[in-house]
Formats: sequence, structure tokens, C-alpha cells
Amino acid sequence: MPSRVKMRCLTSAKRFRRKIFPVLLVFCAASVLLHSQNYFSWTMEAFHLRCPTLHSLKPKHTNIVFLKTHKTASSTMQNILFRFAERNNLTLALPKPSCGYLFCYPQFFSSHFVHPDTLPPNMISSHMRFNKTALQRLMPNDTIYITILREPASMFESLFTYFTVYSEAFKRVPKGSLEAFIADPLRYYRPNEGNSMFAHNTLTFDLGGNKDRPATDVTYAQTFAAEVEKVFSLVMISEYFDESLVLLRHLLSWDLDDIVYLKLNVRTESSKKSLSPGLPGKIRAWNSIDAYLYDYFNASLWVKLSALGLDCVAKEVYLLRQAQERLTKRCFGKQIPLSRSASEIKNKDLRPWLPSNMVQIAGYDLPTNITNEVKEFCLKYIMPEVQYTQKLLQSQLVKRHQSSQI
Repeated sequence: MPSRVKMRCLTSAKRFRRKIFPVLLVFCAASVLLHSQNYFSWTMEAFHLRCPTLHSLKPKHTNIVFLKTHKTASSTMQNILFRFAERNNLTLALPKPSCGYLFCYPQFFSSHFVHPDTLPPNMISSHMRFNKTALQRLMPNDTIYITILREPASMFESLFTYFTVYSEAFKRVPKGSLEAFIADPLRYYRPNEGNSMFAHNTLTFDLGGNKDRPATDVTYAQTFAAEVEKVFSLVMISEYFDESLVLLRHLLSWDLDDIVYLKLNVRTESSKKSLSPGLPGKIRAWNSIDAYLYDYFNASLWVKLSALGLDCVAKEVYLLRQAQERLTKRCFGKQIPLSRSASEIKNKDLRPWLPSNMVQIAGYDLPTNITNEVKEFCLKYIMPEVQYTQKLLQSQLVKRHQSSQI
């Protein structure tokens, strides 16, 4: 072939590759989106709304600290992280046996509380009292910190019911009356006795703060909130759980499937108590630092949601709930999953832990007519914290043993 003709052919081939490559890229991206739960229509709508797509082109972030606070939907969030860690073969820091299923709470977190066979970790999400210095020494430099808060009045009602037999302050109250406690909390509360953190500013305590600073010390609450904001890239709000998950997904470059969930560790309706008029305000006054933190980060959450675009957030929340409907149909058939009290659940591996016989926690039983493949898939969404922690620890011990044999 003459050199001039050969050069002309090579030039034409290069032009063709330059033209066809973008077409192939778009085709491949569209194919992925169509394959992933038929989200292509949303992606096109998102393009017109200038919304981020559901599938990030960035690598998923895997180094995460989740501060699991008490009675804030944190067990549901923890399950999301457990499943993500297991699916992506990540190392999850778990408590050593002498700490139980908490990192020796209520002590400040220490790396000495971590099971040695779960080091070095990518993620950590079991209950602890936050210790920034210890965690920063333990975790990779690019670790993202997240936590979750709940409206203090509803949270305190849950704490009072859940920990009545553990908190000395609550046990002193005649007839277990929340109204009696809030009417005169200092009559029952002792700052330095065991489990006092459940009776006063529990969120502040979990975050590593001083639960017993006077309510008049507004400067402390402001300074503490600013410190929390410096460390935590996202403070989720329980009352806006799905909207918080949308922010989480974007923060971590995760996909929609990574944040699908079923509610866990929820009390049965018979275990809940309604708050009489005027009581929420008194509870917030008693837990004034918690109330300040909640109000501050609730406002912060909506600033972040607005920056993302409220229309875009609403679309993602809608799609998340559609994905949950598909999940429930796959796991429970056409029937809505019936949450049962722990005592009614036949499979002991699915029975939630009960703090006492005064509280009933709802859980799930899977239908008997599903395939083993579906059963294995669905179990991870409904497995309570204690059983899932045991399962993850066992799998990580096996992985560590196998790696030592190589």
C-alpha cells in the first residue's frame, strides 16, 4: 500500500474511533442504568432538572465512622452499613467479647475495645461514646464521619420506656411515670451514678460532650455544636430519615440500592406512650443541650437538601420508597411484612433483643414458601443487631484465618 494512502486510512480510522467512542460510552451508560432497576427514565428527567444521576461515576467511599446514638433509628442505619460492608468485603471494627455488643459504653471509645481480628478497619458502627482522637488514630485519613439525631421529646419518651430497668433515675419514679420524672427531674436524677446518661442529654453524652452543663450555659451548647459540625460531614435527622439517606448517598458516592432498608428495633405500638400537651416542651428544657443540637443540625440538614435541590431530593426519596416496595414484595410476597413482637417470632435468629419484659420490640418472620436464595438475601435486611454482629465477626475471623494460611 502506498504510504500516502496508508496515512489517509490511519487518519480516517482515528477519526472514526474519536466519533464512535462517545457513542459507545453513552450506550454503555444507558445499558447500565436500564439494567439497574429501570432508572433510565428518572436519569433523563434528572438531566432536565439538572439533578445528579443515581449512579455515581466516582468510586464508592468505604472508610466510614457512624456514631450510633440511642433511640434514633440508628439500628436501621447500622444495618445499611453492615450490608454494605459485607457486600463489598470490607473490614468492620467490632467490639471485643468483654465489651459485649458495644465498645464498652459508656466509657469513652478506645482502640483497646476493638476485637483484634477486626483490625485495621474500613468501617465502625456499633454503640460507643465518641472519642475523636482515638478514632482518628484508628481509622484511615480519608474517613467520613456521620451520625444521627432525633427530636429530643420523642427520643426521651423512648429512652424512658426502653431503659426503665437500667437507669436508677427512672427506677426511682413512682409507677414509672414520665410525667412525674419531668415534673421534678432533680428529685430522681444523680449525675454520677450508673446509666445516668439515659436520663439527661443522651445525645450530648454519646457525642462525647458534658451532659450536665447548666441549661443557662448557652455558649457551651453553641461551642459543642460547632465542634460536632467540624468532625461530622453529615448529621442525619431521624424524622427525615429518607431525605438524610439521599444526602448520605451523594456524600459517599453510593447507588440507590445501597441505601434501601427495612425498619429495625422499633417498639410495638403497645409499648409506646403518647406525650400529654406541654410535656414535650418540659422534656426539651430538661435536655436543653440535646434540643440545641437537634435544632441546629435539623436546620443544617435542610440547607444541604436545598443545595442539592428539593425537587431532586423528592424524586430520589420517591425512588427509594419504590425500591423498598420491591424489596418487601420479594421478601414477603404480596402481603405487607407483618412486624411481630419478639416473643411471636419463631426463628430465634430473627428475634430482637429485649431490654425487659416491659418493652416489646417488633421484628420480622420470613414466609416459609420462599426459595433459599431469596431467604438468604432477605435475612440481611431483617437480622437484628446482635445476631448480625455475631455473623459478621465470625465471617471476619474466618477471613483472617484464611489469609494467615497463605
